[in-house]
Amino acid sequence: MESPRRPPELIGQSPVFLDALAHASSAAGLDRPLLITGERGSGKELLAGRIHFLSPRWEGPFLKVNCAALSEDLLESELFGHEAGAFTGAQKRHLGRFERAEGGSLFLDEISSASSRVQEKLLRIIEYGEFERLGGEATMIADVRIVAAANIDLPARAAAGKFRADLLDRLAFDVIVAPPLRARKEDIPLLAAHFASAFASDMASRGDEAAYEGFAREAMAAFLAHDWPGNVRELKNAAERSFYRWIAASRTGPVGEAILDPFAREHRPPASPSAQTADDASQNPAPSQERIAFDLRARLDEVERRWVEGALALHGGSQTRAARHLRLTYDQMRGLIRKHGLAAKRAAS
Repeated sequence: MESPRRPPELIGQSPVFLDALAHASSAAGLDRPLLITGERGSGKELLAGRIHFLSPRWEGPFLKVNCAALSEDLLESELFGHEAGAFTGAQKRHLGRFERAEGGSLFLDEISSASSRVQEKLLRIIEYGEFERLGGEATMIADVRIVAAANIDLPARAAAGKFRADLLDRLAFDVIVAPPLRARKEDIPLLAAHFASAFASDMASRGDEAAYEGFAREAMAAFLAHDWPGNVRELKNAAERSFYRWIAASRTGPVGEAILDPFAREHRPPASPSAQTADDASQNPAPSQERIAFDLRARLDEVERRWVEGALALHGGSQTRAARHLRLTYDQMRGLIRKHGLAAKRAAS
């Protein structure tokens, strides 16, 4: 995948985040392999993009490969290319990423997933700038800067014999750490506002007008208290989800609830006095205590009706736009309106 020729947007003002940006910026001018470490969703790819666009290679291609997403054979072919007939199904020559990234940078995400054979070929490219296509005999020259990323302890993996120590040594000319979101909580309000505002703009471009007016204090407190194991990627989903459900409920003012768990409201029984009593009873059993069955069908119908009502209210009663908002056909929307008696309710109002 080739990125547009512009630097990626990186948002934050916490000291640990600014340190990572400064480190990436200073390393950008070094025409050497680099390694970025950090948890999933912490922004390693964005840092790699910053390094490329601040480097002398910024006018060249910036290509990305997720090594964990491809099998050993496919990854080898994707990186180094293949000749026609190199293997079953190879009907024509395929140019690999190293050829297509000539003069630019290649981001290798989850490098720890690369097989020993691929690691050996990567080492040869770093050492000598040479490789061959699969099934080919001609030696190709690669003028490509490698920026690799890992979300595991690569030194420990190398010590265990599961990653080439010599390749790790070459990749780690400099090591940049992408900080987890829990270490930069000062950035959460900025990021949440950015993601929700961008989502509102995206919805507006699709015809769903909704103004983002910020998050309520309680919602932001929930964001700040969360540990964010999925880091910035998880926050992005949570901010967008919270804004979307606020729209569906046709609320005004700031977004009042932080939806951290997408299943909490729609697929789990709500907390109730009876449920609490049942939980207490598990600690102090009482023979006379009876559990109340949860009516899943009734709960799903209630949720369905609420979403349909919210979409209709949001779009001024337009069934066509409400159907588009909920990704339904017009006939499906009409069926739900009849099912929940909303047509009669609207007529009565």
